[in-house]
Amino acid sequence: MSDPTRPNTAKIIAIANQKGGVGKTTTTINLGAALAEIGCKVLIIDLDPQGNASTGLGVEIKDRDYTTYELLLEEIALDDVIQPTQQDNLSIVPATVDLSSADMELISNEKRSFLLYDALRQPAMDAFGFDFILIDCPPSLNLLTVNAMVAAHSVLIPLQSEFFALEGLSQLMLSIREVRQSANPDLRIEGVVLTMFDGRNNLSSQVEQDARDNLGELVFETRIPRNVRVSEAPSYSVPVLAYDSTSKGAVAYRDLARELMKNNTRKAA
Repeated sequence: MSDPTRPNTAKIIAIANQKGGVGKTTTTINLGAALAEIGCKVLIIDLDPQGNASTGLGVEIKDRDYTTYELLLEEIALDDVIQPTQQDNLSIVPATVDLSSADMELISNEKRSFLLYDALRQPAMDAFGFDFILIDCPPSLNLLTVNAMVAAHSVLIPLQSEFFALEGLSQLMLSIREVRQSANPDLRIEGVVLTMFDGRNNLSSQVEQDARDNLGELVFETRIPRNVRVSEAPSYSVPVLAYDSTSKGAVAYRDLARELMKNNTRKAA
């Protein structure tokens, strides 16, 4: 069981957008890798039954004996479920398709919205010394995503630079507001990051302007470009920072990590 009076040193960020294909998993992997590269200890929680974050960090299916399914629904030792990756300072709790049935099983559990909260705040977590825990949410607003929002301190929203991009945010914002009112009053929006941005494309620039007009300072200054290296890296099971360290995508995710750190330092002051 968790101890709500025990201070939790890790900053927990849910990376969420109910729309698929917006760069959510890509952002989780590469932001985690960029934070790890500057010396932060980072844990990624793969909460998507597709398990793409696990695959993208080189965790083979055969090596996923214990996953987020067991973390949520069974009493599992953290040492068994937290796996190192090929990158220093970066660990992961992997996922498999077993997680797809968890949503149905959670419905009958009276603590169904707090299972991830409890798992991430158990005293045994202290020994790992994580600075950041990034939760890769599924592309839907289901009970798994609710668990992530209840467990998190904040939500980071990847926003694809395409037509109708802002329209999909309204339901997500409503869900965040509902979680604030019911289970996690301290939940806030970490920020909105524009992904797949093409500065040569008038549409990308218009989406950026609309986002900044509507969301103001919530929008990160850093924009993640549409970059072939970012797209290729998952097929080699590594972050783009390891695949092509000097690519525009790698540089952008390093910039995002620095901006995130700067924002959190400023807010803590």
